[in-house]
Amino acid sequence: MRTIQTAVIAEQIKEMCIEANHFLSGDMKACLERAAEEEKAPLGKQILGQLKENLQIAGEDMIPICQDTGMAVVFLEIGQDVHFEGGSLEDAVNEGVRRGYTEGFLRKSVVKDPFIRENTKDNTPAVIHYEIVPGDSVRITVAPKGFGSENMSRVFMLKPADGMEGVKNAILTAVRDAGPNACPPMVVGVGIGGTFEKCALMAKKALTRPAGEHSPIPYVKEMEQELLEQINGTGIGPGGLGGSTTAFAVHIDIYPTHIAGLPVAVNICCHVNRHAMRVI
Repeated sequence: MRTIQTAVIAEQIKEMCIEANHFLSGDMKACLERAAEEEKAPLGKQILGQLKENLQIAGEDMIPICQDTGMAVVFLEIGQDVHFEGGSLEDAVNEGVRRGYTEGFLRKSVVKDPFIRENTKDNTPAVIHYEIVPGDSVRITVAPKGFGSENMSRVFMLKPADGMEGVKNAILTAVRDAGPNACPPMVVGVGIGGTFEKCALMAKKALTRPAGEHSPIPYVKEMEQELLEQINGTGIGPGGLGGSTTAFAVHIDIYPTHIAGLPVAVNICCHVNRHAMRVI
């Protein structure tokens, strides 16, 4: 059994909130560099150049890469041989978010009631997903999610008879409907199977996979490649102003489901697809 102080979790999450909002992850930076070289449309190429310039300024001046610094989504993969001391783990996560957003001077976008809409003034609470896994370490992924892209999320409760073509059509429908609103080039996270909430969670977590890293399942990998080609063929392009780079990647995760259902969730993220990961 390994003991971890919850204060350590809070400090790590504070640092990760600041890191994710100020610096593009290595995988996303590589995608942007490649797209800027390969984009065919002059206007699309110009926009990608402006995005690169924005990232450089953000890093040099320590200002956020986007004004919408998101709602903090935190994935915790907790080893079953870990014991926490020092207080509530959930409180520690929210304390880390509070400190990250206040000390990092990040925009506070969370309201404590969806109808009264009074700002919590520290961007808490976070949305926290826990998973118990073998081992004695804790893997933390912080993924601040802006709502320009989050609002473009879709869940489709398809019939089993709709099959793979129905799933592909649903994903393409979600992307076309999103158009420029998701700040393309985008990363498209997809969850297929499970239940209503399981496919949505898979779609969200799929966004944190290193961009362009394909599913180990051969037919799913083929779907990812085919859909990326079709999405980039829509002509939506960078900023929604036309071009050959509408998406950087399509990430699909699957899970067993009921004989009567075929749930599909699509969670789109903007061109920064912010995420930071650490293992304690």
